[in-house]
Amino acid sequence: MRATSKAIPFSFHTSPKVQFLLFFPSLSPPLRLTSAASPFSSSSSSSQWLGFLRDAISTSDLMLGKCTHARILALEENPERFLVNNLISMYSKCGSLTYARRVFDKMPERDLVSWNSILAAYAQSSQGVVENIEEAFLLFRILRQDVVYTSRMTLSPMLKLCLHSGYVWASEAFHGYACKIGLDGDEFVAGALVNIYLKFGKVKEGKVLFEEMPYRDVVLWNLMLKAYLEMGFKEEAIDLSSAFHTSGLHPNEITLRLLARISGDDSEAGQVKSFENGNDASAVSEIISRNKRLSGYLHAGQYSALLKCFADMVESDLECDQVTFILVLATAVRLDSLALGQQVHCMALKLGLDLMLTVSNSLINMYCKLRKIGFARTVFNYMSERDLISWNSVIAGLAQSGLEVEAVCLFMQLLRCGLTPDQYTMTSVLKAASSLPEGLSLSKQVHVHAIKSNNVADSFVSTALIDAYSRNRCMKEAEALFGRNNFDLVAWNAMMSGYTQSHDGHKTLELFALMHKQGERSDDFTLATVLKTCGFLFAINQGKQVHAYAIKSGYNLDLWVSSGILDMYVKCGDMSAAQFAFDSIPVPDDVAWTTMISGCIENGEEERAFHVFSQMRLMGVLPDEFTIATLAKASSCLTALEQGRQIHANALKLNCTSDPFVGTSLVDMYAKCGSIDDAYCLFKRIEMMNITAWNAMLVGLAQHGEGKEALQLFKQMKSLGLKPDKVTFIGVLSACSHSGLVSEAYKYIRSMHREYGIKPEIEHYSCLADALGRAGLVKEAENLIDSMSMEASASMYRTLLAACRVQGDTETGKRVATKLLELEPLDSSAYVLLSNMYAAASKWDEMKLARTMMKGHKVKKDPGFSWIEVKNKIHLFVVDDRSNPQTELIYKKVKDMIRDIKQEGYVPETDFTLVDVEEEEKERALYYHSEKLAVAFGLLSSPPSTPIRVIKNLRVCGDCHNAMKYIAKVYDREIVLRDANRFHRFKDGICSCGDYW
Repeated sequence: MRATSKAIPFSFHTSPKVQFLLFFPSLSPPLRLTSAASPFSSSSSSSQWLGFLRDAISTSDLMLGKCTHARILALEENPERFLVNNLISMYSKCGSLTYARRVFDKMPERDLVSWNSILAAYAQSSQGVVENIEEAFLLFRILRQDVVYTSRMTLSPMLKLCLHSGYVWASEAFHGYACKIGLDGDEFVAGALVNIYLKFGKVKEGKVLFEEMPYRDVVLWNLMLKAYLEMGFKEEAIDLSSAFHTSGLHPNEITLRLLARISGDDSEAGQVKSFENGNDASAVSEIISRNKRLSGYLHAGQYSALLKCFADMVESDLECDQVTFILVLATAVRLDSLALGQQVHCMALKLGLDLMLTVSNSLINMYCKLRKIGFARTVFNYMSERDLISWNSVIAGLAQSGLEVEAVCLFMQLLRCGLTPDQYTMTSVLKAASSLPEGLSLSKQVHVHAIKSNNVADSFVSTALIDAYSRNRCMKEAEALFGRNNFDLVAWNAMMSGYTQSHDGHKTLELFALMHKQGERSDDFTLATVLKTCGFLFAINQGKQVHAYAIKSGYNLDLWVSSGILDMYVKCGDMSAAQFAFDSIPVPDDVAWTTMISGCIENGEEERAFHVFSQMRLMGVLPDEFTIATLAKASSCLTALEQGRQIHANALKLNCTSDPFVGTSLVDMYAKCGSIDDAYCLFKRIEMMNITAWNAMLVGLAQHGEGKEALQLFKQMKSLGLKPDKVTFIGVLSACSHSGLVSEAYKYIRSMHREYGIKPEIEHYSCLADALGRAGLVKEAENLIDSMSMEASASMYRTLLAACRVQGDTETGKRVATKLLELEPLDSSAYVLLSNMYAAASKWDEMKLARTMMKGHKVKKDPGFSWIEVKNKIHLFVVDDRSNPQTELIYKKVKDMIRDIKQEGYVPETDFTLVDVEEEEKERALYYHSEKLAVAFGLLSSPPSTPIRVIKNLRVCGDCHNAMKYIAKVYDREIVLRDANRFHRFKDGICSCGDYW
């Protein structure tokens, strides 16, 4: 059972006892006060606490109860067991099952009272909540293992749970258990069992128990009489009424009504006559007058006056009729007051008015409107007579509560009962059906039924059909119905939403323009849908027009619309307009803040995203799971490990690391920030792993050169029954590529379609071509690209050209570069790779020609740079960089570094100096590459033994790669270097890539 505990705001209207407890010395952390410091002596503290708890129970003051609990924890080393039992009882009576269970779970020792208290708590919260009922049954089984005996106080809540569960077998099992322990003759237990059997329609079993009971009160007689009447056992009811007359018991109001029904005088005229015999004509006139007054108050919205008038009627013993109850139940709905509704329900039960159809229908409507569908179902199930209004109310309530399957099943039950549904039935069922996976088929069946019953022309039904077809992207069917409709805003909204969901946003905008041209007013849903469409289409001009219309019509202050405006600007990439829209929201909620943060990241402003997050926290808005996941993505984009760790800490504080979305984002963040060990540790702790989490870990391992571990993880995933998707195979093939596993790459790309029905796409072939290129099989890679049925991407040619440069295959490289430049003539990397390839082969003339071509096309080379994060600050370096304030120290450290690693055996690889100069000058040019400067700064600025993490925007050169191995070994440091292709993890003179990159 999951529950969310919220902070309780302090109010000056709080009771004095709560104020005393709140202003008592700090509760967090708890203070162990001496007797001198505490106003309660050790001898009397328990009774004091008990007094507070009883006050909390009598007033249903949960806040007082919580404060008392906190003080008990602060002042009592080991609270007495009876005090803890009272805590459970207090939380139960105050309606907080979650806290009651927490107290119970933390008890070191439990007695029968403890068990009875927690079972009573579950019984209190069981009506309409199946999970609580099942949990209580489980607790009872554990109780039977731990405790030798039970009492009637144990059976009391369990029998109540049986009644709420609707399980006949459970009731029979507890009946047997009561017989076994000798409690079947107990008046209370036997009475509860009689009630259960009768409610479940098992009149014979109830009668047997009833007759065996030594004493039977009026309530039990009423239950039996009512059961006989509802089941149609007229003769048995007459016999039982005769037995009641000889019992010597005094009948109450309910008994008299039941006896009147048995005698046959239950017609409307008979009821009026009976009423007038017992009351004078003035009383009848007074009830009619009061009901008219109640009706006037209801229509005028004067609810306080209505309730005062109703209270006067009750206090003056003026008997209320069904009209009175219908009006007061409608007031409970208007006030959103479940407590008032339940009090009126209890009065109706007491007076027997719940047997009246109109009152029962009002009760169902009240519970549905107050989001207590379980209670509504209970009233519906116990109705002896139902009309179409009864069925419609429950079906609508189920559909509105997200219980679509139950709504459709009840509709089918209605049809089996021979009732003819009306337009209201159809509307509710269509709403439910359209939300189900098989909703289209169900909607079509309801459509056919609407045609047969001549309801399809009704505006409500046709609008519901348009909505159902639009939700399932069947726009042709929706258009056919829409064309026959007069203007109905709900239908127009459904059509626009359907076009948007069907990726046909232009029609949404056309429909909105037509609606505007016809002078029809739109609402918040219309504007939110159109703004969403503008975002999808990147139609910023139309979006600005809708924004202007929202301001003109006053909808810009609506949170839903203002969030839509913000999201539209974000998707269109106009962050200045997005900021203006965000600042215009009076009180942004967590969705608006998260949209702004996400927009910064989508538009490459990751650092700004963290600034917005800081503002969000200062405003006191708590981030949700999506916010945390978005910020984790920002950290991975910036490769800001420390920022990512702070986001992880926030996730722990907010207790949302168990969310699969958050966990996956954090795994991805750690992997992309170079901390693959942290990523793997977090991955293993994710409880509910989906395919996305596995994919993030697979790709992370592949990028870090852990190919064998990635393939092992893939095998583990398959053994757990998880089906891989196309992203999974990108990770697997990438692992093969980075680890030189060419044959495995071929095997996996063949198995994709054969075993899993996944057709290889361009990304999968890119990984295979990369694997072939890295293995030196450039000709085979070229043949693979030429033989593909799909057109090769620029990235494939770029990868192959890089492989040609490494292998020194200038002929193949020239062909590949030509094809690459045909696709992307302004791609600087093609010219750079080509010139570097010629330079490595000492073909200086060809190199100069490639550089000349580059200048002729006015293509600029992306400068190479590296950066390192130290103490939450980014330090960036380029080759021969002298802009850093510590330049002198850095260059001195580089010289010392080169000296130390040369002594260890390092030899500069001057082949990577791509200029035609003397050997000595080539060596000097290698020393001050950006990655070496960044590592030198890391050695100067970070504590010994801590890893150094450097990021480079281009592929690391061979000499720097070789030097890093020696630096890691000589200085006993782990160096994680992320280049344009992958991660390199240098440790003890070895790189994780195995010198294969």
